Amino acid sequence: MSNRQQVANLLIQVILGIIFLAHGMMKFQSGLDGIAQWFASIGLPGMLAYIVAFIEVIGGIFLIIGLGVPYIGMLFTIVMAGAIIKAKLPFGLLGDGTNSGYEFELALLAMSLYLAVANVKGFVDQRIGKKRGHSANL
Repeated sequence: MSNRQQVANLLIQVILGIIFLAHGMMKFQSGLDGIAQWFASIGLPGMLAYIVAFIEVIGGIFLIIGLGVPYIGMLFTIVMAGAIIKAKLPFGLLGDGTNSGYEFELALLAMSLYLAVANVKGFVDQRIGKKRGHSANL
């Protein structure tokens, strides 16, 4: 892999981590009970709000430090697919004038899916692989 590809992968990984960490923290700060009620209002179990917030915070941190990158990418892909299907799809790609569309979630889904399938190894993943004497395929 070229240096440019490695830099691009790192940028995707870190920026995605920052975005998810920020959104997860925002959920905790604004109160998960209200978000759980909103989840219930769109037909999802309220408890899922707590799970999603936890995934966003911990997953964001893991991406920033480069730990378990493909696994976190897959979790974020699932979260974004759910967000698009359950919350955003009815409003279209760009929204309906009142509600925002799913273009942002689709971009996050694409970046997450890339990290899940492109064999991107984060900083910690690489160090773990070197200590074990093989490439890290976490």
